[in-house]
Amino acid sequence: MKKSAFLFILLSFFAAKAQDNEMDSFIDDLMSKMTLQEKIGQLNLLPGGDITTGAEMESPIFDLAAKGQLGAILNIKGQEKIRLLQETAVKKSRLGIPVLVGQDVIHGNVTVFPIPLAQACSWNLEAIENGARIAAREATAQGIAWTYSPMVDIALDPRWGRVAEGAGEDPYYTGLVGQAMIRGYQGNYGKENMMACVKHFALYGAAEAGRDYNTVDMSRLRMFNQYLPPYRAALEANPGSFMSSFNVVDGIPATLNGWLLNEVLRNKWKFDGFVVTDYASINEAVVHGVGDQKTCVVKAIKAGTDMDMCAFAYIAHLEKCAEEGSVSVKDIDTACRRVLEAKYKLGLFADPYRFCDAKRLKTDLYTTEHRAAARDMAAQSFVLLKNADNLLPLKKQGTIALIGPLADTRNNLPGCWSTGDEVSRYTTLKEAMINAVGKKARVLYAQGCNIYGDEKTQNGATFNRPIPRVDDKAALEEALKTAAQADVVVCALGEMAEMSGESSSRTDLSLPEVQMNLLKAIVATGKPVVLLNFSGRPTIMKWESENVPAILNVWWGGSELGDAVCDIVFGDKAPSGRLVTTMPRALGQVPLYYNHLRTGRPIPEGHTGGFMKYQSNYLDESNDPLYPFGYGLTYTTFKYSDALLNGNKVSLSVTNTGSREATEVVQLYINDPVASVARPVKELKAFRRIVLKPGETANVEFEITRSMLTYYNAEGDEVFEPGDFNIMVGCNSSDAALQTLKYTIQ
Repeated sequence: MKKSAFLFILLSFFAAKAQDNEMDSFIDDLMSKMTLQEKIGQLNLLPGGDITTGAEMESPIFDLAAKGQLGAILNIKGQEKIRLLQETAVKKSRLGIPVLVGQDVIHGNVTVFPIPLAQACSWNLEAIENGARIAAREATAQGIAWTYSPMVDIALDPRWGRVAEGAGEDPYYTGLVGQAMIRGYQGNYGKENMMACVKHFALYGAAEAGRDYNTVDMSRLRMFNQYLPPYRAALEANPGSFMSSFNVVDGIPATLNGWLLNEVLRNKWKFDGFVVTDYASINEAVVHGVGDQKTCVVKAIKAGTDMDMCAFAYIAHLEKCAEEGSVSVKDIDTACRRVLEAKYKLGLFADPYRFCDAKRLKTDLYTTEHRAAARDMAAQSFVLLKNADNLLPLKKQGTIALIGPLADTRNNLPGCWSTGDEVSRYTTLKEAMINAVGKKARVLYAQGCNIYGDEKTQNGATFNRPIPRVDDKAALEEALKTAAQADVVVCALGEMAEMSGESSSRTDLSLPEVQMNLLKAIVATGKPVVLLNFSGRPTIMKWESENVPAILNVWWGGSELGDAVCDIVFGDKAPSGRLVTTMPRALGQVPLYYNHLRTGRPIPEGHTGGFMKYQSNYLDESNDPLYPFGYGLTYTTFKYSDALLNGNKVSLSVTNTGSREATEVVQLYINDPVASVARPVKELKAFRRIVLKPGETANVEFEITRSMLTYYNAEGDEVFEPGDFNIMVGCNSSDAALQTLKYTIQ
């Protein structure tokens, strides 16, 4: 190490130490003045509801703020309201402690980026970090200082709606995405940064049957190797907060689970921020059957849960619990200190109104720069699943029929969990396509059908962002007449925004029947068909894959989706998205994921020979996915060659053998064939995202490190067992796409 670099590290260490000492001294002094009630008040997080200016001064929210009994608030919209609340807390409370303002800023704010699942499909960590940075810039301009993101839950069951909010099925990659988002949100805690909250700790994505809020049960060996690594990786980016999950862990609700929060998160992993509950989860612990509200309060504070979100449980019981001795003042002090430290790091004590600059509302929201970044991210997130006869990209000529209920909707563009969107400002796919072709081609439009045969509901679920109601029979006839006039048909079908996200589990992941009938009728015309599949999760598209010439999965691409789709469809950009979730052939395969354990009677990948007695297979379907993890096509082809292993270095050549520049994601997987416990058939350990011009060859190199070869035991300790390993490199996780090298380490 150079002397200058060493001095920089040394000076940075001492500067950070001085800042910590300064913060500790400030908080020591503040807490010495606080009453027990005021300390408990800092642990109280309430919803903003429909606070309005004027008569709101009589609101219980403002009353609590004036008494110093409101630590944080969520989902209060409007910078003016936030400033008014801060003024109440700072000027009317005895000690003037500011309120922490949080909101679900999940994938952008006014400028909406693709849903997190889609962003992850870009495999572009720099772009993901930049998207979080832009989200923070816009959110802080509106007064928000804290976001409940990133979600790093591993999701293996696509029936679970919150698949949309995470980064897929792989622990290693999900951890990297979480780190990128935290860096983007928090930065250096400047005026354009907000505090991140890693969620949902832990195992929330493993809800049985994919049913939201359902129970979770698994071995600790599986926890530490498959579900907990992304949370642990997120800690390396120093997030300010964690959120506990709704589910039980080892039979104990996570919010009350001392092993999870104290032993693992704090003692083993050394997390020093604060833990907030998910929405009213202390009250839900009562429903789980582990005690009344007061009992659950005692268990939660002792387990390491610092802030009570919206249950009003801490403020109702903690003071009495302290008097009775079931909770110590030290327990309360510890939680209070962690919350105050968060406010200090955000600069709220130095300037309670640092996120209430009215000028920023005119300069920092939905800017040209932000929109360009969101548009580019959306284009990078789309995954080209099929492109028979190179149907895509389309030429801007002739007549194009745009058909489907998702082609001319503005309200659905942002997707789920887009709390800051302003949909009136966004461009629909229909508008974008007309603008894209200009006078070079003609675009005809027909809605074709409803999302479901029923107007707004499916099995009793009411959607708040409806598609205009049409008569399905008449709409189908109109669509067929429109298709008959066209040279090519683009179908915009799939899920509407509210069919994915929280409390949006589904038992049928195929295209709704009325949409499938439309698609089959269009395909039957013999016209070339491009399917744009809108979704917030992996969906079942076996028929589509067998019968539709071109399929582009566009997920929910955010406020700039319309223009981004046109960028790809008309070839201004080449597709570069790669799947981060396995796409099943049939619902009966679920959960289906690439990094599974072997069985004692495995079926070879690619086997399609039907029934094999006494083997681990289905009678009526292949074991293989429709599209594997890491899969995605583009408008060129790549050739992999010369894979070599030299010491601990793996190298290979990748050549663009097509006629246009495009992006490839080179992936490295490792398998440990002999270990003390059964290990997955393969695990992603590294990747490189490269851009190659036609005819260009890149030499890609990976270094095999010791950490790539380790796993965790049931106590969460790293295990390294020397021996033979299989190193696999290629373009996706399927065996057919990978070259395997043997690696031995003593």
